[in-house]
Amino acid sequence: MSEHKAKKQWTPELQEFHQELKDKNMGPLWASVFSSSQPKPRAVPYLWKKKLILEALDKAKELLAVGTGSIDRRAVYLVNPGMKHLEPHGWGGATQTLYAAVQALNPGEIAPSHRHMTSALRFIMEGHGASGIVNGVKYHFEPGDYVITPEWTWHDHVNEGNETVLWMDCLDIPFTSALTSSFFELYPEEQQPVEFPVDYGTKRYAGGMVRPISDRKPSPAPLGRYTWDLTKQALDGQSELKPDPFDGFAVEYINPSTGKDANGRVGARMQKLPVQYKGKAHRHVHSSVYHVHKGSGYTIMNGVRFDWEEGDFFALPAWTWHEHVNTSETEEAFLFSTNDLPILEPFGFEREEAYTENGGYQEIKSVFEPNRSDVITID
Repeated sequence: MSEHKAKKQWTPELQEFHQELKDKNMGPLWASVFSSSQPKPRAVPYLWKKKLILEALDKAKELLAVGTGSIDRRAVYLVNPGMKHLEPHGWGGATQTLYAAVQALNPGEIAPSHRHMTSALRFIMEGHGASGIVNGVKYHFEPGDYVITPEWTWHDHVNEGNETVLWMDCLDIPFTSALTSSFFELYPEEQQPVEFPVDYGTKRYAGGMVRPISDRKPSPAPLGRYTWDLTKQALDGQSELKPDPFDGFAVEYINPSTGKDANGRVGARMQKLPVQYKGKAHRHVHSSVYHVHKGSGYTIMNGVRFDWEEGDFFALPAWTWHEHVNTSETEEAFLFSTNDLPILEPFGFEREEAYTENGGYQEIKSVFEPNRSDVITID
C-alpha cells in the first residue's frame, strides 16, 4: 500500500490525534512506516567547475594570509545544494558524510599544526614546493600525490617554493558531526618537529607492494604519501587487461600494514578511463566525491549528463545510477575519488546494483548547466 493511499484512510479523529501527538513532541508509528523501500539521499548529483573555485580562491588570497595570528587554512569548500540544512551550513558537505574543499598555500606561508578526530586527506592538484608534516614525518607534495592525515594525527603544511600550490581536501566532517564526536586541538607551536627522515614512509615503500617487516603490526599511517608515479604505474599495468565495465581501470589506496583503506574512515581511489571509454551504469550505497585529475568527458547520474574537464569536481550521492564516459579520441582520463565505503562496510550497509535496461546505458534526459551564481563560501 502506498503512502498516499495509507494517508487517505485516516479519520478526522485520527488526524486530530496525530496533531496532538506532534504538539507533545511524539509521533504515531502507524502513520510513518510507509517510507521508501530504498535509500533517498538528501545530497543531489552536482558539479563544481574548477574556474569558479579558483576565482573564489584568488579573491581569498587577496584578502587573507595564512599563518599564526591570521587564518589556519585558506580553503573553499563545496556545498551540495541538498545538504544546506546543516549548520554551520558549509559543513553540510559534498555528500551526507563527506566534506570536500580546495586549499591554496602561497609561497612562504605556513598552515599551523593541529589535529582533529575527523579523518583528512589531500590530493595534490597543481604546484610545486609545498610539503606537510604528519606525526613527525615530513612529506613533499607533488601533483597527483595522495597524502593522508588519519584521525588525531598532528599535521601542518608549508610552501617553501615560488608558486601557489593547490590541493583537494576531503574529511568525514558531516559524519563525525552527526555522531557528536568531533574534537580539535591546536599544536602549541606553529609547526611540529620533524622526527624522521624526509619522505620517510615513501622511501620505506619505494618497492611498491612489499613492506618492511616491522610493519606487520598495524599502524595508522606507515605510508603517508602515495606518489602519482607509482599510482599511474599500477593503472598502466592493468591496461593490458580488459577494463571494468563500470569503472575502467581503477585502484584504491590501502594501508600496507593492515590491508584496509589508507585513511581510516575515508576511502580513496584513482581510475583511468581509456580513450573513448563508455562505461555502463550501476549504483551503490556508498557516496563519492570526484576530482578530474586529467582528461575530459562526462558522467550520467540519474539520467542527467554532467560534462567535466580537468580540475572539476562532482558529487555522487548514495544509490545514484551513474556511468562514466571519456569523450577524447586521443587522451586517457584520470578520476580521483573519495568515498564513505569504510564507514558502511563494517555494518553491512553496502549494496551494489547494475543497470539492466537499454543494454546497461541510461537515457540522457537533460544536461547539467553549471550556475555561475552558485554561492561559494570562504572559510
